[in-house]
Amino acid sequence: MFKHSQLESVKAWIAHPAHSAMPLHARIQRAIRHLIVDGALGRGKPLPASRPLAKSLGVSRDTVEAAYAQLHAEGFIDRRVGSGSFVAEMTEFTPGLRLSRRDALARNQAPNLSKRGAAMSRSGGVREMMIPRPFAHGVPETRSFPLQLWERLERQVRKEASAQTLFHGDPQGTEPLRRAIADYVNLERGARATADRVLILTSSQQAMSLCANMLLDPGDRIFIEDPAYYGARKAFDAAGLECVPVRVDRQGIVVDQIIAEPHKAKAVSLTPSHQFPTGATLALDRRLALIEWASRHQAWIIEDDYDSEFHYAGKPTACLQGLDAHDRTIYIGTFTKSLFPGLRIGYVVLPPQLVKPMTVARTLLDGHSAPMPQLTLARFMEGGHFGAYVRTMRAIYAERLDVLVDLVQEHLSDFVEPRVPIGGLQMPCLLIGDLSERMAIDAGRRVGVELLGLTALHATSDAKGGFLMGFAAYTPAEIENAVKKLANAFLAVAKP
Repeated sequence: MFKHSQLESVKAWIAHPAHSAMPLHARIQRAIRHLIVDGALGRGKPLPASRPLAKSLGVSRDTVEAAYAQLHAEGFIDRRVGSGSFVAEMTEFTPGLRLSRRDALARNQAPNLSKRGAAMSRSGGVREMMIPRPFAHGVPETRSFPLQLWERLERQVRKEASAQTLFHGDPQGTEPLRRAIADYVNLERGARATADRVLILTSSQQAMSLCANMLLDPGDRIFIEDPAYYGARKAFDAAGLECVPVRVDRQGIVVDQIIAEPHKAKAVSLTPSHQFPTGATLALDRRLALIEWASRHQAWIIEDDYDSEFHYAGKPTACLQGLDAHDRTIYIGTFTKSLFPGLRIGYVVLPPQLVKPMTVARTLLDGHSAPMPQLTLARFMEGGHFGAYVRTMRAIYAERLDVLVDLVQEHLSDFVEPRVPIGGLQMPCLLIGDLSERMAIDAGRRVGVELLGLTALHATSDAKGGFLMGFAAYTPAEIENAVKKLANAFLAVAKP
């Protein structure tokens, strides 16, 4: 008969909700197999007779017999007429079936990763909230998205393209979407794009990783903004690059530091239209100087235009790529901010000489993006729906930003100084007084409010503390409720 602990283990396995879809005899068979594989039942050990085991488990004898029959068929047990059932003699010698002490110890040790793998693991990755709560940054409003229109366009695509959408897609992306993107960035962002220069990817993060691994070797240097978007820095660190931080002021990245840098770098990564997280716009003279530097040193400019659709004061500045006659700029865009995060469609506008190698490299990552959402998005853009939706959301976001600014000034003026942005989906706030950044973030989290600290985005340790407050995804009522919670939480920790 089983020991008490073994019997309880079988009962627990049978009763576990995750196994409820399995037939009862299969659950018993799997439970006993786990005891054998884990070494709890050694070779040659007798198993309980089917009748008493059935009684102990509260099942029929036929159910136990079916479980034993399957274990016997798989070679885990031997059945001897007149003697009963026993754990098969061969199981201890079956490679991989039973953990040795050395294997068990190895399970608890750090894995033997490559240098790149270790860097990726140490970075912690880029994590997004599944269901965002105020004031998670970089999240668009999704409740207002015209889902019925999207579904209608998707049905049209399915009807016209039929089974073609079920096959492998073009690794560069569907031609209709590449053409629509080229037309859009040329008109709205002043880019120099054609459909054959556009590469469709899953996200701007994938674009960063692709650039890091295709354009630079481990140990190469790349200039990055300080402060900088954490996803870019992590992509470059994971590729083994040496990130050289360059200060950002009210006119964007300080290009003079790049030009004066005695040790050459092969690339610069920046967010010139709306710097993350400060919100600064790169001045024209600095743009031209950067283009000249890249041309002279045959370096690359990686331009992340992550949320340029949402500009609330005057017309947005044209993208840097459109000024670059030397084709040294790689322009990155995404629809996860302008439409919805689950779409997973981003893109790059590439210099002509990079289109083929980048597309080939993309096939080694994930092959291609799904054709159905690409073709649906192409129709959404061709029909003028994308432009109309962006204009609508721009007005909504501008109103929500105004609400947030007023509420912060009313309830949080003793703790923070807001830096009102001219665009984007979040507002930076600098801490004043005695409240530390860590205290502020922890206090917010205790009352269900999410804040991204600013100091972690800086390479230097003397950065002023503060946080980002995302506002786009939250209604005025939700913003007001969260600000008041935050004010009470700050007061509680600030009291002597």
